[in-house]
Amino acid sequence: MTVLSIAVAGLIAVPVLVVIGSVLTPSTETWRHLASTVLPEYIANTLWLMLGVGLGVSVIGIATAWLTTTCRFPGRGAFEWALILPLAVPAYVMAYAYADFFQFAGPVQSWLRASFGWSRHDYWFPEIRSLGGAAFLFSVAFYPYVYLLARAAFLEQATGMIEAGRSLGYGPWRSFFRLALPLARPGVAAGVALALMETLADFGTVGYLALHTFTTGIYRAWLSLGDRVAACQLAVALLAFVALVLLAERMSRGRARFDNRAARRRVVPHRLRGWPAAGAVLACALPILAGFVLPAWILLRLTFSGGELQLGSRYFALVWNSVTLAGLTAACAVALALLVAYATRSGGNVVALVAHRLAGLGYAVPGAVIAVGILVPVTRLDLVLSGFLHSAFGITTGLLLTGGIAALVYAYLVRFLAVALQSVEAGLAKVTPGMDDAARSLGTSPLGIVSRVHVPLLAPSLLTAALMVFVDVMKELPATFMMRPFNFDTLAVHTYNLASDERLSELAAPALTIVVVGIVPLILLSRTLIRARLEAERR
Repeated sequence: MTVLSIAVAGLIAVPVLVVIGSVLTPSTETWRHLASTVLPEYIANTLWLMLGVGLGVSVIGIATAWLTTTCRFPGRGAFEWALILPLAVPAYVMAYAYADFFQFAGPVQSWLRASFGWSRHDYWFPEIRSLGGAAFLFSVAFYPYVYLLARAAFLEQATGMIEAGRSLGYGPWRSFFRLALPLARPGVAAGVALALMETLADFGTVGYLALHTFTTGIYRAWLSLGDRVAACQLAVALLAFVALVLLAERMSRGRARFDNRAARRRVVPHRLRGWPAAGAVLACALPILAGFVLPAWILLRLTFSGGELQLGSRYFALVWNSVTLAGLTAACAVALALLVAYATRSGGNVVALVAHRLAGLGYAVPGAVIAVGILVPVTRLDLVLSGFLHSAFGITTGLLLTGGIAALVYAYLVRFLAVALQSVEAGLAKVTPGMDDAARSLGTSPLGIVSRVHVPLLAPSLLTAALMVFVDVMKELPATFMMRPFNFDTLAVHTYNLASDERLSELAAPALTIVVVGIVPLILLSRTLIRARLEAERR
């Protein structure tokens, strides 16, 4: 079992090792041209984007988490789960919706000109196709990461400390900044790191908004300029930014230790009335409005009033392609996650733990980097395999791996195995070792223990893992865009292609399909949030 988990971890690590190994390859003329022209812009845009998104998700996520955890106001019960709804809307879909709604010829600016008799030069309107516009879109799309982890931290805090602060005369603001926020720092830092890694991995949003970042540079070097070495070296630079985010998250903890075991008594939420209550409602409603309600309404409007409803055979073929890829990847991811988690549980040695860490590495790696790291070795393997079969047996096979969906599923597994692994481990932790011992005493083999004991007990966790991977694959764009076979599009790729051609009314139906599918796991997550709040209130 440990050997198999090591093999899985090795396959997950291959794309990253290939990309890092490209540093040893001599630079090409393309790389020198990029370094002297657009590389400084890539660095500056990426840094400013990270700064803007980091501030945005922190402010929105922490404020909403604190309000829904420690205050009572109208609609609080609905807000605590509705605040995660923006996770159902991919950032690139949000960009398409906002660009159509707020562009010069869109309904908002057209209404302003018609209502006030303004011309183009009579007013100023924020430009969504800008660095600030991208930071806003990423902030309202990814703040739920901070909200979820900060809220969990607030719920689990040592409430005696907060009460002691109140007894010393700390008001609500001082208690928040001096006690609650420092105690929640690990959760907040982890949420911000997740949001920043998703920002760095994005291609659809920055590509559609015409922003030059490392992700768009990788695609340009690979697909437009045809230089895989330059693409790999840009991918290494992007990996450096990911490493910088992870290092900053680790350093933010410093040498501090956080122990919340003391005084588990429940703090009674402070009831807000009047203007404070109205402010809390507004603070929680605006992120939901900006991150879910408005984009969904825009897509519905485009779908049913644009006269371009596309639900023919092409649409159902795209749905079939997307569902096939997502279903196949989800099944493989759950099986591999179960293998790795079980090997770690039963082995318990250093080798198994290292394999476990490597298997979870892929989620921190952007899809563009994974695509480059897979295409280079797999294409060579394809050529060698095709040449061998032709010379040995006279069979012309073409590209078996990169010509089909095998390499694409491999890329998805590298990217999303960590998602399945986390869910499976959470479920496996609830299976006591005594159950394993009892099964062994009855002569059950290790495989039998997994199939007859663990799998039935893990069924809810396995279903959750499969569902999370399924939705992530449905939304995934960067790796799919680079690695899909010819004449094989998914809903995500199709919406991006239509957006690139400014055929926004046609992309509404497939984009809405992605959003609707994304809502399903959020329903399960919302039930978990409600249970967590009820348990906290019973303490």
